[in-house]
Amino acid sequence: MESAMPEGFRDFLGPKPERELVLLAAIELYREEKLSLGKAAEFAGLSVREFLYELRKRGVPLNYTREEAEEDLKTVEGLE
Repeated sequence: MESAMPEGFRDFLGPKPERELVLLAAIELYREEKLSLGKAAEFAGLSVREFLYELRKRGVPLNYTREEAEEDLKTVEGLE
C-alpha cells in the first residue's frame, strides 16, 4: 500500500521516505533538547555512532556543554 505522500516528496526524501522522516523527527527532537543523544538514536532506529554520523553529515551541533565535558573527564579520571 502506497503512503499518502504528495507527488515529488518521495524523490526528495530518498528511497525510504518513512525512515528519513523518522530520522528527521529524531534529529529535530534532539536539536530541541527534548531527547538525549541516546534516546534520539533509539527513536531513529540507529546506534549512537550512526546517529552521530547523521548529525555531523547534516551540520547539527551536539548538545554537549562545557560542564558536561568537565564532568565526563572527572568520571574518566576516577576510573584510572
